[in-house]
This record gives sequence, C-alpha cells and structure tokens, in this order.
Amino acid sequence: MTQKLVIIGAGMASGRLIEQLVETSPDTYDITLFNAEPRGNYNRIMLSPVLSGETTYEDIITHDAAWYEAHGVTCRFGEHVVRIDRDMKVVEGQKGHVPYDKLIIATGSAPFIIPVQGKDLPGVVTYRDLDDTNAMIDAAKAGGKAVVIGGGLLGLEAAAGLAGRGMDVTVLHLMGHLMERQLDEAAGYLLRRDLEKRGITIKTQASTAAILGDHKVEGVLLEDNTGLEADLVVMAVGIRPETRLATDAGIAVARGIEVNAQMQTSDPDIYAVGECVEFNGHLFGLVAPLYDQAKVLAKTLLEEPDAFVVKDIATKLKVTGCDLFSAGDFAEGEGREDIVFRDPARGIYKRLVIEGDRLVGAVMYGDTTDGNWFFGLIKDGTEIDDMRDTLIFGPAYQGGDQADPLSAVAALPRDAEICGCNGICKGQIVDAIEGSATDLGAVKAQTKASASCGTCTGLVEQLLQVTLGDGFEMPTAQPICSCCDLTHEDVRRLIKSQELKSQPAVWQELGWKTPNGCHVCRPAVNFYLLADWPLEYQDDPQSRFVNERKHANIQKDGTFSVVPRMWGGITNPDELRAIADAADKYNVPTVKVTGGQRIDLLGVKGEDLPAIWADLNRAGLVSGHAYSKGLRTVKTCVGTDHCRFGTQDSTGLGIKLEQALWGSWTPHKVKLAVSGCPRNCAEATCKDIGIVCVDSGYQIGVGGAAGMDVKETERLIDVPTEEEALEVSTAFVQLYRENAKYLDRPYKWLAKVGLDWVKERIADPEERARLVAAFELSQSIYRKDPWAEHAQERAASYAPLADLTLEAAE
Repeated sequence: MTQKLVIIGAGMASGRLIEQLVETSPDTYDITLFNAEPRGNYNRIMLSPVLSGETTYEDIITHDAAWYEAHGVTCRFGEHVVRIDRDMKVVEGQKGHVPYDKLIIATGSAPFIIPVQGKDLPGVVTYRDLDDTNAMIDAAKAGGKAVVIGGGLLGLEAAAGLAGRGMDVTVLHLMGHLMERQLDEAAGYLLRRDLEKRGITIKTQASTAAILGDHKVEGVLLEDNTGLEADLVVMAVGIRPETRLATDAGIAVARGIEVNAQMQTSDPDIYAVGECVEFNGHLFGLVAPLYDQAKVLAKTLLEEPDAFVVKDIATKLKVTGCDLFSAGDFAEGEGREDIVFRDPARGIYKRLVIEGDRLVGAVMYGDTTDGNWFFGLIKDGTEIDDMRDTLIFGPAYQGGDQADPLSAVAALPRDAEICGCNGICKGQIVDAIEGSATDLGAVKAQTKASASCGTCTGLVEQLLQVTLGDGFEMPTAQPICSCCDLTHEDVRRLIKSQELKSQPAVWQELGWKTPNGCHVCRPAVNFYLLADWPLEYQDDPQSRFVNERKHANIQKDGTFSVVPRMWGGITNPDELRAIADAADKYNVPTVKVTGGQRIDLLGVKGEDLPAIWADLNRAGLVSGHAYSKGLRTVKTCVGTDHCRFGTQDSTGLGIKLEQALWGSWTPHKVKLAVSGCPRNCAEATCKDIGIVCVDSGYQIGVGGAAGMDVKETERLIDVPTEEEALEVSTAFVQLYRENAKYLDRPYKWLAKVGLDWVKERIADPEERARLVAAFELSQSIYRKDPWAEHAQERAASYAPLADLTLEAAE
C-alpha cells in the first residue's frame, strides 16, 4: 500500500533522496514536497557562477516542473510550513494541511545575521538562495561599492561575482586569514593575493560595529572606527541549522535536529536530512555527506538496512578560479611535523602534516592534482616512512633509493620545471652543469635559473650537487635558518623588491620549508617587515625574543633586570627616590650602576614586573629598553656645563639624541656616546655611534665595539652644528635599519657594505633627508613606552574594583 511521505524543503539533500526513491521503488510513497522558495530543486553550489554571469539559473535547475510531474510529486512551492502536528500526523502549510505517514524535515540552514545596528536596512542581503543572488545582481546594475562581511567560501564567491559585475568590493573577515576552516595561513595568503589581483580589497581581523544609513545602506563602521562606504552589504558570516519547526514540534534538537544512523529523529515517523541535521555531535555543510545521508534515508524508508557514517572529508573547491584542497587535520600540534612545497611563480603551495609514520593532513593551493592520492593515504592510514623524502612530490615520484636525501631532486624528470620565473626545466640546468656551469653563478648566467626571485636557488644547488657529486662545493653564505634556503641579505632584498608586507607573504613567496617559520627566522623577518613597511605591517610580539616580550632582561635564576631610562645619563632626586622606593618595596636584591650610566634593578620577580613598572612610570621614568634590539643608552660627559675642558654641550646633545632615537627597533642593540672634548670621558670611540666634540663642531664616528670584539670607531663625517649631528646620527641609524642583517651590530654591517658606501649616502642631502623622514615615520608608529601601556592597562583593570570599594563604603 502506498504511504504518504511529506518532505519539507527542496534542497540538494532532499532532491537526491527523491531521485533514489522514485528510481528504486516509485510506487512505495505518495510524495508531497514543500518549499518556501517559489521553485524546486537546483544546484546551489552553482549560484556563484550565476552571480558572476558565467551561467544562468536555467542552467543549474536539477528538477524542473516536468520532472516532478512525471514522477508524481505534488509540489507546494512558495508555501511556508506553519507547524507540524505530531499527534494528528499532519503538516500545516500556509494554504492548508497535508497528512503524513512518514515526514522528512530538510529545512537546511539559515544565514547568521550579525546583531548590529542597521542589519535590517534595505541593501543588506544574505547569500543562501536564488533570491539573494538576484538581489545582488540587481544591486550591481547600479555599480557603486559593496561590502561583503565574511571571508569564507560564500563570502568570497559573492565578492568575486559582484566585482565581476563592476562593483568596488571590500571583504571584511574577522579572523587572521581567509577560509581559516579549510586553509592554513599560507594557503589563505595565496587566496588573498589572487583575490586582490582581481581588484577585491581584503581586510582581515575586521570586526563590524554597525551598518550605517537612514533609509538604506550607506556604509559600514568597524570596531576600530574605520568607516567604509557601501551601497550594498552582503552578510556571509556563517550558517545555522534551521530547526524551528522541529523545536516547536517537540522533536529533540541540540545544535541541529538530532538523528540516529538511520536519519531518524526522536519521533520514529519523522526523519531529517541535510544541513539541519546533527549526528553524534557533527553538523554538515558540504554536499558529499548530505548525499550520503540521502542514500541512507532512502534505504531506511524502503526498509533496507543501512547506517550513516561520518567520513573524513576532502574539500576540493574552486573559488573564482583558485584551486583549493584540504583534507584531514592540518592543525599544528606537538609531535607533528610538516613537509611544505612552494612554487611562488605558479602560485603553488602544498603542505603535508605527518604524525609518527602516518599522513594526517594535507593543504594545497594552485595545484590539487594529487589531492585524491594524499586523501587516500590519510583515510587508509598508510605508512609513509619509505616515501617520506619524496612524499610531497606525489605518486609519480615514489620509487628509487629513498635513503638518499637528494633522491627527490634526482628523481625529477628532465622536463620538471625548476625556475618558474624564467621557465627553466631540470634538463636545461643539468645540460649547463655538464657543460661548464660548475657553480650557482654560472648556472644563473647560462640559464637564468634562480636569477629572478631566487626562490629556486636551493633546488638549483641540489642539482649542482647531484650532477657534480664530490666536485660541488656548497657556497659559504648560510641561509637564514633551516626553514629557508635564502640568506638574510636575500630575504631583505626580496621583501623590498617583491613588496612583501606580511609574514605569510614571506613564507609563501620566498619558499619557506615550514608553515610559519621558527624561533630563529621569525624575529628576523618580523624586524625586516616593520623596518621596511611601517605603515602596512603590524609588529608581531610573538615573533620577538623573551626579553622583548617581557620588557625586561631575564637573569640566570629566572628573575629580571629592570633599567629605567635616564636621558643622557641625567637624573634628579625625585627619580632617585622613586628608584630607591621601588627597590625597597619589591625587595630588589641588587642595585647597580651600569657602564651606560644607568641604574639597574636586578633580581625583580616576574610577577612583580607590572607593578614596579607602574610605580616607576608614575615618577616619570620610562623603559630603558635594556632588553631590546634597539637604542640602549647615550652615554655623556658633563661637557661645557661643568668641565673646564668641554668644548660643546655634550650632555644636552646626548639627551636630544636619546629622546630622538629611543624606542626604535634596530637589527641589534645600538649604543651611543657623546664626549665633550677629545679627552673622551664618555668613551665615544668604542660605540656604535660616537660623537666627539671639538672647537669646530662635532666629529661623528661609527662602527665601534667593546664587547667580544674590540674596535675603534671609523670617522663618518664632521659637522659644524648640533642640529646636523642629530640629523646625521638619525640618518645612520635608519640606513642601518634598512640594510643590515638581523643580529649584526653596526660594525659587522659596515664591514660588509663598506664605510665609503655609507659615507656617500650620508653626504647626499636628499638621501639624508629621506632617511630622517623614514625614521621619523617609523617612530610615529612604533615608539611606545611599554611600561606606560602596561600601567594604563593595570589602572583600567583596577577601576571596577575601585567602584565596588566606593559602593561598599557608601
């Protein structure tokens, strides 16, 4: 006997279910299909090509009216279901009720709407169905500006479609990189880069505060008070299972409608399928598990035993022409290691995550050809020890002697591209090596391989080693660390020339072998970026050494050294009292005068640091940055103020220098001194910058050292005025910031570039002015007193407690 089957929702899951029922047993059920949309099933995955104009709605229809009629499906389209009466076994629609023997809830999901002011203004749309798509198409006809909130798949598809229709599009994403659920940071960077090439503006870590407008959308306000003009706002921040009908009917609901392995709800005659479902704590948003659910439910309804199982899912997506693949678990974790392959010229990134002798995760961008093979390794738990060295190259390179660390390069075919910038393959390089190119320079000259971006240099050197054997001598220049084949100098050059303005950009474009660098290279790259791009780059505190994170020097017993700044070595009774009081209050065991004319409080407990900073800061003292790669001190003598031999105001100049240069980040620590006469009481001739005052003005020397290496300064320039001495010193510091290797003191840097090169730039008035302006720009962004910032945060945190105390007193 035919049973009455009512289905609520004509999405892709229910569409596949109906197909299997009518194809397998067409007479078992009399089907009534409700859908709130005024249409039947269509391929929602293809809405993005409809939005972009690549296809039409007619092309993505799955079941048209004729199909439903041919299979006897009663269609109630454009009609909302009001409620489910479980006692009467009736579904009540807006146009009447329908009885059921079996009921399927396939209501899908609803878009999440950010609860901000202006969310209901005309011009605010979501992106879930054809009506939303048509609304965006209509809005795009007038041009203007669109803001898409959400950097997931749907948000990016909406952005690309609107940009393709001529709108000026900005994407706002709350997280640090796009599609963070499917992609790691490096792949997210590649996706962002490709979208920006299409003219789409991307703003990450952007939180929406309000949508602005009186009678329609006019703009978006962010939490940081940035305002964006907008004629259209697309909400694409996420989805939630649509469970209201089930909840009202008293069916068990958690995050979604709870079902068992046969897709049965807490009511034995009601089933659920699709995005509205929750199974064993899992929610579902991709089409593959929805189709599996439909298959299981069809068998359940036909009384054929089957069970739904949550499977590992590989996501292979096409986002506006960008190939993406992710599978398994690619999160970082203890005991895991990464294998990373990058081809910047072709925009290819591959990362494999290994745990023990198993592949547990894979992320790919640009070339997803081997995705299914890697996915199979993950699913099957295949041991990969024997192919670890060549695993990243895919199934084509599994064979040969895996014990040889160069086997992967040796196994590459002759037509394998090595240098993407110049289209040079392995065979061309090997032919050149077998001819006369026996070093990297010769290979560059003959083939152009590695002569452009430099990313393939490591591969070219490996080919030299494989081809020449013992006849190859590895270049003496060392890479920045084991994460990368490039030297510090190469990294600095490429950050500038390729305009790399973020850490993910550096990891990807310069061929890092690890996803996010290590404790060696991250501090260096962090400095290079903030020095070269102060406006675009934001300092990453986690990429700094522990002393710079703690704003104090850690000692061998785990306590800390705190050094207040004293401008030019000058102090006063109030400052001295504050230091003495702090030493008493926090039981500081050692108080010492340093070689740089400062007072060092040694042995401060870590938990006392914020409090001692606050106390010293209230007395007007700021951090001496004795812990930083930056300006330490400017040592002075008393000069003309008190000394009968003084020729200039060395103390005053020292104070001005320290106040101008403090807080600047440099490749290594920088120490200065100003001596008021050639007797050199301030020891200016062994400092990074040393100024000796003479009757005719100021002699400026640079590149001194008095540590493990002892070196006298070299004369840079003589200037007649204090203002010029300040200007030259500032310009030299900036030139050092822009060009030196991280952790090279100025004397080591000078040995590489030559003093004459520095002199030429400092003597050029235009270049000197540029350097000073660049330094002042950086200072305007980065010069902050961490003690004061912590003191303000501390005061703010105690304010509520103070209010409570007052209330209690009242």
